[in-house]
Amino acid sequence: MRTVLVTGPGGSGRTTVAAATALAGSRRGARTLLISADAVPGFPSATEPAQVTDTLWSVRTDSAEHFRGELLALQDQLSGVLGLLGGNQLDGEELTELPGSDQLALLQSLRRAARGDWSRDGYDLLVVDLPPLREALAVLALPEQLRRYLRRLLPQERQAARALRPMLAQLAGVPMPAQWLYEAAARRDAELAAVQALIEDRATTLRLVAEPSPAAEDALRTARTGLALQGLRVDALVANRVLPRHSADPWFAALAAQQEKCLDHWREEWAAEAPPVEVPHLGRDPQGPDDLTGLTSTSGPTGTDDALDVPMDGRAPGRAEDPWWIEESGAPDRADGPDGILVWCLRLPGAVKKDLQLVRRGSELLLTVGPFHRIVPLESALRRCTVSGAALTDGVLRVRFTPDPDLWPRTS
Repeated sequence: MRTVLVTGPGGSGRTTVAAATALAGSRRGARTLLISADAVPGFPSATEPAQVTDTLWSVRTDSAEHFRGELLALQDQLSGVLGLLGGNQLDGEELTELPGSDQLALLQSLRRAARGDWSRDGYDLLVVDLPPLREALAVLALPEQLRRYLRRLLPQERQAARALRPMLAQLAGVPMPAQWLYEAAARRDAELAAVQALIEDRATTLRLVAEPSPAAEDALRTARTGLALQGLRVDALVANRVLPRHSADPWFAALAAQQEKCLDHWREEWAAEAPPVEVPHLGRDPQGPDDLTGLTSTSGPTGTDDALDVPMDGRAPGRAEDPWWIEESGAPDRADGPDGILVWCLRLPGAVKKDLQLVRRGSELLLTVGPFHRIVPLESALRRCTVSGAALTDGVLRVRFTPDPDLWPRTS
């Protein structure tokens, strides 16, 4: 299944572009599903897939309903403990969703789409209307982060000792986690793994939407680093609401000139990875499928007449491989021991040295670049090395690892 994740700075029209992208894919005959938390004019507003055209369905995520369902299910699991404590159970009608519940509801929708819950025949194209850019990057990083938390808090290897749990509880003098807790953690891990696999799949790409302006230019420049850190691939930068050029009105012409200047910068900065695609300003908000179709009349990224066309044949793959790669300098013999240095590399376009922090902790590397943070597990060879330095040159971070003689002993 081909997946296109659509996001951009707040107010950029990302929901409109997501809907137009879904329409573009469906016109090529691809069975397409659009997932959005916001209502799309002219589209059904249903929490289960509803048909828009012969080959297009849409579904709206309901974060409030998802929050109530999850909390009530957890309450049922804890009913015994709550009863012992004299707690009063909550009713669904009195529950109000908490901040962050919309992110978890979105992940649940992605899991259902990845698992094929919504269609017996499956979909060829999944288009997801993500939250604004900064929040979207946090959401896409969430499955990996939550799975790490689960592994640290409830290690899988501890389950092997569940038969000894009563005896361990007596020896330690504290209650041991119940079996249902491990089972619930395993289910959550499997669900998060499915979403993480969808995000990291080479057929998944990100589509950035922005209205050309200095503020959007700054937001995209910052986000570019975060995208690279997460290993996400951008298939198109959509310049939305582009004004007509050569207006006789001085005020209107000044706005168009400002947009054109911004577009020139984008063509220069993004040409290699995501050539900008222009979508015209209609002079009003799109009101339905007909208006959305009218937005895509310029040449598209696949050479068609559809500006928001989605490549379905692998011409614009997502992350085909791990974003990190290893360079060897006087490379060590992997069996015999430390004769050189391994250099772990990551492209970080737009990164600034003063905003970069690296911390090695055990078998992980904690990497912070400006507002973005990621904890990366080290490859097995690097776990037997010590960090001997790092440098950021020409947008590429290079971390030097020197083999540790105590961990990588010679055989001769």
